[in-house]
Amino acid sequence: MPLSSDLTQFLRSVHPYDSLDDGDLLQLATRCDDAAYAAGTHVFNLGDTVDSLYIVVTGEIEITDEADVQLSLLGPRNSFGERALLREDVASRTATARSDSTLIVMPTDALFALIKSSAKVARFFDRRRPARADRKDLTTLRVADLMTSDPLTCAPDTPIRDAAAQMHAKHISSICVTENADLRGILTVRDMNGKVVAQGADPSAPISTIMTEDLLTLGPDALGTDVLHLMMERGIGHVPITEGTRLVGIVTQTDLTRVQALSSGALVGRIARAGDAAEMSRATAEIPQLLAQLVGSGNRHDVVTRLITDIADTVTRRLLALAEAELGAPPVPYLWLACGSQGRQEQTGVSDQDNCLILSDDATDADMPWFASLAKFVSDGLDTCGYFYCPGDMMATNPRWCQPLRVWRGYFDDWIARPNPEAQMLASVMFDLRPIGGDTTLFDTLQTNTLAKAAKNSIFTAHMISNSIKHQPPLGLLRGLATIRSGEHRNRLDLKHNGVVPVTDLGRIYALQGQLRQVNTRSRLEAAQAAGHLSISGGADLLDAYDLIATMRLDHQAAQVKAGDLPDNFLDPSTLSDFERSHLRDAFVVVKTMQSSVSSGKGMLG
Repeated sequence: MPLSSDLTQFLRSVHPYDSLDDGDLLQLATRCDDAAYAAGTHVFNLGDTVDSLYIVVTGEIEITDEADVQLSLLGPRNSFGERALLREDVASRTATARSDSTLIVMPTDALFALIKSSAKVARFFDRRRPARADRKDLTTLRVADLMTSDPLTCAPDTPIRDAAAQMHAKHISSICVTENADLRGILTVRDMNGKVVAQGADPSAPISTIMTEDLLTLGPDALGTDVLHLMMERGIGHVPITEGTRLVGIVTQTDLTRVQALSSGALVGRIARAGDAAEMSRATAEIPQLLAQLVGSGNRHDVVTRLITDIADTVTRRLLALAEAELGAPPVPYLWLACGSQGRQEQTGVSDQDNCLILSDDATDADMPWFASLAKFVSDGLDTCGYFYCPGDMMATNPRWCQPLRVWRGYFDDWIARPNPEAQMLASVMFDLRPIGGDTTLFDTLQTNTLAKAAKNSIFTAHMISNSIKHQPPLGLLRGLATIRSGEHRNRLDLKHNGVVPVTDLGRIYALQGQLRQVNTRSRLEAAQAAGHLSISGGADLLDAYDLIATMRLDHQAAQVKAGDLPDNFLDPSTLSDFERSHLRDAFVVVKTMQSSVSSGKGMLG
């Protein structure tokens, strides 16, 4: 057994025990012991009862999940075992000495006594997220909780008069037209007035003759704000809710009056009615304040970035409409897509533009000047609104990224067949494409076929994995925080390129491996976990790590906005508490470990 003075000296160098006074630290040391583990020895196995907290003094301890995927590689001053202790559960991981190791063993009763007596120690081991108020606003309310789940319906051959009688009897303003539970159309009171009363349609004719068929729908997992934005942008008052083609509910303007909309809805409405880019820019100038408001209200990071991205989407669609009004009707169908943070619905207070155009294969050389004008109109408008030109020229104004569908197929086929460094970079960007405005059928088969081809090409996948780990979390040799060494942002952490981007890259790899259509990073991780391409415990750790890093990034930007500064991604770690630095470091360790697992071929189970 080591001398208590030696243990005391070591514990004094480990957070949170460095917060204890000398007497309490000495008392803790007398209750601890040391233990030696030879390389290859298990400290505990999955399913074992854990009766102590372990702190690494020398050596390395590997933590693996149920699939033998490495979750952490712990060096001196790192602790483990607390997860099982605090949950009063058996071990959900296996801890193995990777090299000859010496550990401090802290008995369970000593740990819990310390947590009870020291607020700082208790805070350190409390890994729960802060409780959030149970607010009922459009930011957090899911459509499934907002919609009317039994909307009034009728068959396509129902006489218009009968449908009107049903609406009158129920005192409602719309009726959905279904066939075998599949949504076929909708008829509203406004339609009835315009097409029957004003235009003289025969009331005995089938409802299918006057119903609206080209419907805008949402899924039950959408947010209430998505409904608000859609209504304000498109000037509609009813949004059917569907799963596939099956009708499961409807949300009306009346439903929205029950909850309070945040100012994101007001910005969307102003943008959707704007007459030019300059008018839109006056609305987008308020985005930083909106971000600060949303963060200050305790919203999750993925909700905040979704709402911020909704505004960029509305700006883009409004510019497309204004462009068509000026240029005339498009010569062939087209689709405008976003990539980058807008494509992933992860925009914050700092964004440039990344976009492209997919044209119908009917496009000819004579049509290209029209689309060049469209691209310039929209990209210039986006720049006016604060979405600056992409430094890498990943924009529809670049003729390379304004091409017919057959050319895009060739691009992806070539990148997959010959994954050189440029191909890896371009594929990484273009795998994050999301349709914004136009004919979405131009993308559906392209995405499905490309994912299938990419997943089957092991060489391409290996190159993409290699490319994905180029962005490394900011960890030093001993896995402490490593700040930028020189330049304008010296002594700061880049929470974008070294924080969220490594997780974004991992999410893209999991989506590629599992042929998952999701583009949003968090959705990709959850889908990979659900599909078995990412283990349950590994996925939970990675999601928690991503949430912490992304939240800290938004908190940093919100604080800058409140201070009157322009938001950026560079955080000074000295402004964080010991608690915050410790957990941020732990999050970076999780990301680094998952990168190592993916690169070694152990990070995927599918």
